[in-house]
This record gives sequence, C-alpha cells and structure tokens, in this order.
Amino acid sequence: MSKRPLRLGMVGGGQGAYIGNIHRLASRLDGNWTLVAGAFDVDPDRGREFAINEGLDPARSYGTFQDLIAGESAREDRVDAVAICTPNFTHYPIAKALIEAGFDVICEKPLTATLEDAVALETLSRESGRFVGVTYTYSGYPMVHEARVRVGRGEIGDIRTVQVEYPLEWMATAIEQKGNAQAAWRTDPKKNGRGGSIGDIGTHAYHLAGFVTGLTLEKLAADLATFVPGRALDDNAHVLMRYEGGARGLLWSSQVALGNSNGVRLRVFGATGSFQWFQEQPNELIYAPLDGRVQTIKRGADDLSEDAKVRSRTPPGHPEGYLEAFANLYCGFAEAIRARLAGREPTAIGRNIPLAYDGLKGVAFVEAVVDSAESDTPRWIKPIAV
Repeated sequence: MSKRPLRLGMVGGGQGAYIGNIHRLASRLDGNWTLVAGAFDVDPDRGREFAINEGLDPARSYGTFQDLIAGESAREDRVDAVAICTPNFTHYPIAKALIEAGFDVICEKPLTATLEDAVALETLSRESGRFVGVTYTYSGYPMVHEARVRVGRGEIGDIRTVQVEYPLEWMATAIEQKGNAQAAWRTDPKKNGRGGSIGDIGTHAYHLAGFVTGLTLEKLAADLATFVPGRALDDNAHVLMRYEGGARGLLWSSQVALGNSNGVRLRVFGATGSFQWFQEQPNELIYAPLDGRVQTIKRGADDLSEDAKVRSRTPPGHPEGYLEAFANLYCGFAEAIRARLAGREPTAIGRNIPLAYDGLKGVAFVEAVVDSAESDTPRWIKPIAV
C-alpha cells in the first residue's frame, strides 16, 4: 500500500454533482488515489452509466451504499476509503455503516446534520481506529499553513482580534423554487440541518479561523437572518466570538451578498502585527508588523515553512488554487492512512489535516449559533466540544 495508489470508493457525486467532480479531480492530481467503485446515484442505472463513462468496472457500480459495502467487503482488492459526497442528512448513516464495516471515510462538511450524530460518529471513529477525514478545503492552501506556522511562532504577538468572512451571491434569489437541486436541499431543514448559510459556509469560516490561530472558542452570540422570502433557513449570519485568553472574533457568512463569488477572507490582528489572507488571491499572505513595512509573502518563496512548501507544486508566479488545495487534503488523508497502517508518524503533508473531531466542532458551532439566534435578544452560548 505504501507504493500503490489507494483505492477510492464514492457515495453520491455522480453525473451533474459539482462536489463529486471536485473530489475526483483532487484525488487524482498527485497519483495517491484511484477511483474504482461507487454508489453514484439514487438511480442505479444512471449511476452505472456514469461509472462506465468514468472508465470503471460496471460490476463495481452499486445501487446503494449498502450494496457498495457488501460488494467491496467481499473483494480482495476492496476500496481503501470511501468519499461521502451526499447531502448533509445522509452523512451519518453512511459513515457509520462504512466504519462498522471496516472502511476509512472521507466526508463532506458539515460532518453530520445534527450534533447528536456528530458526537456519535466522532466517538465511533476514535474507538474503532478508523480514519475519518473532513473536507474543510481552505485548510489545504499553502499560505493558510504558512499563516498558521507564523502565528504559532509568535510573529504577531498575542492575538487580539480575528475577523473571518465567507460571502456568496448564488442564492440571492429563491433559486430553490426554480429547480436548482443544490439550493433545494440546502434550504430544507430536514436535509441540511438547522443552519442555512452558517452550516453550509459559516462552518468553513469557523474552521479556518481556529485552524490558523489555534484559539479555543469560549462562547458566541449570533444574529441570523433570512432575506429571501419563503426560505426556511438563514441565508446570512453574523457571529460575535469570544476566545479563551481574551481574543475577540467576528464571523460573517452570507449566501445573498451580491458581488461576491467566493469571498473567503481571514484577518488576524495581534499585539505586534497582523496577517491577512483572501481566498481569491490565495498565493499571497499579507503581513503587517507593528514597526515595519507591510509585506506580501508569496507562495513558492524560499523562506517559507515546510508546512507550506510541502503543499506547493509550482514555482512562484504560477498560481495554485482551489483544486490544488482540495488535492492537498487528499494527499494528507492518504499519508495519514498509510502512516497508521505502517505504525509510524505521518510526514508533514499528513499532519494538521481536518479529522472527525474538527467535524464535530463544526457541527457544535452551528448548533450554538442557531440556539443563540433563536433568542429574542442574541445570547452568549458556549458550544460543546470546542
């Protein structure tokens, strides 16, 4: 296994599924994974047609995830891990069944639709020893890792304020009422969970802030809004955060922010400097020291940390972006699985990757946000598992 590509299975993610294609492209980029099987569609015939078009053995295109588990369990060349690319409410039963059958799991975020399921799944992963990776994509960017390393070295002193945002515009109108399947399940509490924008993209922002700063959230107060008439879940969220040690944070997520395609932004302000990172300019990290000139630190520079270098592929001036960041997660997942099986510590690419506990923290955050916002006056809530 240390030499061959790992065999990947997939649940969901078939024809027309945006995130499924991202998983496939990212997994292939570095030769660590080969997609060999899947239950790609609720329609088995459509799923089989998709598998054939992908060049897969039709015998390994399954009608359901239960069929995939049964079929792959009986094979000597069974899949090494299964990626779950389905709506939120299905994550828990699929992941639970896979873990209990002895498979490692790569799961879309949020980890589950409910906090109860997230606690149960994290416990099952930990007690079984099975790997569960969660695709918090923005923690795959080299310059995000560079920011994490430099903050950890104390280059901006004690952190005072963290501001993180994730504004989008794609749901600024009621597209879920006009046949957009991706928007339809994201606005359905039974399929998406209690949080709308905060669960879909706010959880990305929350993970990014904690990943870079290393801060532990103490409590939060939230204001959720639903601006599109008839929508059942929030499409805009503002969250005040207080961290252990005294730092303050502000998070904004929105699916209705016109003019923003994918405006993920993180700003960390300390006593002696600050770092800023913008996902639409991902190869640059802005450093502003207290007594010096503002500096632009670029991906590919010779003096970057090992954490950043190991996640870079091209020389300076050759941009890397979303697919490469997603591929870095798949590299990390592969290395972590190989290291576990070999009984050794993972190399740098397999460290600091989002796992089941990170997924649990994300779900706990969403639950606390909704609990806070449901009060007439937003109240301070302490999330569990933070």
